[in-house]
Amino acid sequence: MITGRSLIGTSSRGGTGGASLVQQQARAVSKGPPTPLFLKKVEIDSFSGYRIYPSKGRLFVRGDSKIFRFSTSKTESLFLQRKNPRKIAWTVVYRRMHKKGITEEVAKKRSRKTVKHQRGIVGADLAAIAARRNQSVQVRAAQRASAIQKAKAEKKAKEDKKEKKTTRAPVASGPKVSKAQMKGNKGGR
Repeated sequence: MITGRSLIGTSSRGGTGGASLVQQQARAVSKGPPTPLFLKKVEIDSFSGYRIYPSKGRLFVRGDSKIFRFSTSKTESLFLQRKNPRKIAWTVVYRRMHKKGITEEVAKKRSRKTVKHQRGIVGADLAAIAARRNQSVQVRAAQRASAIQKAKAEKKAKEDKKEKKTTRAPVASGPKVSKAQMKGNKGGR
């Protein structure tokens, strides 16, 4: 049952404002179909990292023309107090930094077992190292003793050469002459 008003072109809040049906349809075509909310641009809160949907939030333009968007007065107030969002537990930045809530997305990393590799040391290749490892304790001790005796003998020979050099007869020295005088300069006169 239809009452006194026509349902075409009217809404429950009021009438058509005196416009005919053709005029209303022309306006609707010129505007285009209404864009759904999920197709409009969703901004990100500069402080908390939360989403800001169209017609929500506040915009703050700093003196250097940098734009900041805030979803609530709470985030705006914290930003203006120069609070660090990395230290406030409910912000996205804090949660990302402390790895909160990402267990479902990222699988647990597998730890690899360490594999031992043997490498040659400078001056000795792997074969020489393996041969030394397989030697018996007595052979190693005998080699060490012979190496020590050889080193002592070389050191003693060096010391003997040094003593021979220092025991040379001193050269008869004449009057001391500076380098400048030797070159023929008159010695700063």
